[in-house]
Amino acid sequence: MSQLFTPINIGPLKLQNRIVIPPMCQYSAIDGKTTDWHTIHMGQMAISGAGLFIIEATAVEAIGRITHGCVGLYSDETEAALKKTLDAVRQFSNIPFMIQLAHAGRKASSHRPWEGGQLIAQQDGDWETIAPSALPQLPGETPPRAMTQADFIRVREAFVQAAKRAIRIGFDGIELHGAHGYLLHQFLSPIANQRKDEYGGSLENRMRFPLEVFKAVRAVTPENITLGIRVSATDWVDGGLTVEEVSEFGKRLKALGCDFIDVSSGGVSPAQKIQLGPKYQVALATKIKQECGMPTMAVGLITTAEQAEGIIVNHEADIVEVGRMMMYDPRWAWHAAAQLGAQVNGPKQYWRSQPRELKDLFFDAKIGSR
Repeated sequence: MSQLFTPINIGPLKLQNRIVIPPMCQYSAIDGKTTDWHTIHMGQMAISGAGLFIIEATAVEAIGRITHGCVGLYSDETEAALKKTLDAVRQFSNIPFMIQLAHAGRKASSHRPWEGGQLIAQQDGDWETIAPSALPQLPGETPPRAMTQADFIRVREAFVQAAKRAIRIGFDGIELHGAHGYLLHQFLSPIANQRKDEYGGSLENRMRFPLEVFKAVRAVTPENITLGIRVSATDWVDGGLTVEEVSEFGKRLKALGCDFIDVSSGGVSPAQKIQLGPKYQVALATKIKQECGMPTMAVGLITTAEQAEGIIVNHEADIVEVGRMMMYDPRWAWHAAAQLGAQVNGPKQYWRSQPRELKDLFFDAKIGSR
């Protein structure tokens, strides 16, 4: 029996299988509001047969967006748009949906990737960015403004209010974005955080604000809603954040009621030296899984059914995330189930598509959606 297609609980949420679609920015929102593109994109992902779909990084305040095209959840208008999109997709899919709440910090106010991705110039409609320290992401960029106590209070409350909106909309879970060089990761990393107060210096101090945010969100998240976090397990830079430090951070999160940890890496410095290859981040997930004892998601160039199955069989992680391959092949989970001799949840409208020799490929069942 395929282990990839066995159920698992993450907090109160039961997944039908161990395949998760991670957040993938689409840069197609208008003033933070989802559009018809998101209905198309989310609709494809929702009928993929995966066990869980985490929607793209969603900014908790307008200045926390990476680009002008990023989704937000910081107003009645952005909440209404996202609810409309989710409700439309849920008419035809019962996959559990999770939202990733994020703040880009010093990496905000940037062009879309296909427009170059660099920081927007002031004359072209930029906005002021904030960060732990007044250090730019790239040499020559306008430095962010170092956060004040007023910023700490506002941003923390923005995460809380966005979480409340996500719960009202009907998401099954929330993931806080503490990875890829965005604001919470910026606090954790000694590369981006060079503060001299109680929020900088030692690991204990660098963890302080991310833990405050998590604790505040946990306090407003009901017990029937899963809450976890994505982390960058290493900066891939000498003198940067290490997997040992992130493991300690994970232990503190678990004590606060964290339901899972989603392990990625990098993103805080252009000096990073990453040796890309199949499963290149999985060993980081394995170490954090062993150290923290939380359900752990692994991501990073996992492209084949055999790789994904092996990660579960060998206890390298509890859950496998398939992102870019799922965009390239939205039926990746169907094909993996066929290859591994498993079944996958599929829409009745497509049941006739299965090859004759795979007549038992599909089933139809509720899979944990509220």
